[in-house]
Amino acid sequence: KDMRLPSKELFGLPVTFDVPSSAGVKTGDKILLKWDGKNVAVLEAESVFKPNKVVEAKKCYGTSSLEHPTVHSLIAELGDVYIGGKLHGISSPAFKYQTQTPAEVRANLPPGDVVAFQNRNPIHRAHFELLVCAQKDVAGCTLLVHPTCGPTQPGDIDGIVRIQTYEALRKETEQQYPMFRWAYLPYSMKMAGPREAIQHMIIRKNYGATHFIIGRDMAGTKSTIDGEDFYGAYDAQETGKKHEAELGMKVTHYENMVYVGPEEGYVQESVAKKAGKKVVKLSGTEFRRRLRAGEEIPEWFAFKPVVDILRKAGDSAFC
Repeated sequence: KDMRLPSKELFGLPVTFDVPSSAGVKTGDKILLKWDGKNVAVLEAESVFKPNKVVEAKKCYGTSSLEHPTVHSLIAELGDVYIGGKLHGISSPAFKYQTQTPAEVRANLPPGDVVAFQNRNPIHRAHFELLVCAQKDVAGCTLLVHPTCGPTQPGDIDGIVRIQTYEALRKETEQQYPMFRWAYLPYSMKMAGPREAIQHMIIRKNYGATHFIIGRDMAGTKSTIDGEDFYGAYDAQETGKKHEAELGMKVTHYENMVYVGPEEGYVQESVAKKAGKKVVKLSGTEFRRRLRAGEEIPEWFAFKPVVDILRKAGDSAFC
């Protein structure tokens, strides 16, 4: 209810294991968990219970409306019974893309500050310019680009295709930006806004980060009916700042970067507004239309290797 474990540690969202029914399962059982046919863990069943999903939705996502995509999944798709208890790992799941454990990522980070960036979409020019700005802002830091690659929400780019775009961008930029590090997180976005920001801060601290970028409307989502936002644009930032001292993580945030022409390139939105600069825009809808139509996409908007991968994937790239 208050983002706290029974032991009072901060924890953004519950991690649940759902099953269709409690038939054949009782407290004290040891349950073998498999991923793609491979043994990955044993769960000691300490509790077997039927959750109140309406309360869970309201507390975790701030709404019980089925117009929220994760609330819909919680109510309509997850099993009626939860099993809780201690996990004993056997092996890491084998995903269709390369992943690293937190210890492996930490071992490859240079000493000093590490600024982590969470993303769930292909990185285009505006995103990348923000990363460059962040790396300069925290002097001498390493920039950990750490996108989530599990399922997100309908309409997003498929995780495997996203990773192909990240790898292409890593190769395109690694010589110019040697202080960037790339790793991929097998995590399914819950679109839980402020509470998910806390979850991401905890995860990135485990991966070695000292700072975490929380952008406008992080982990936000809109109603599937009327398109209204479920969270305020800066709710996630404010929640992260509220708890940053307790978590030992510094929240960093930056304005949107906007393109004002070939001479100046990208600048912060407030700088462009103050100087009366005309901002050149390309909407997400227009970007996707051009992708499908095979029309030109300007290089100020997107990196060519990223565009090539998305064109090749076609409509199958979208969840």
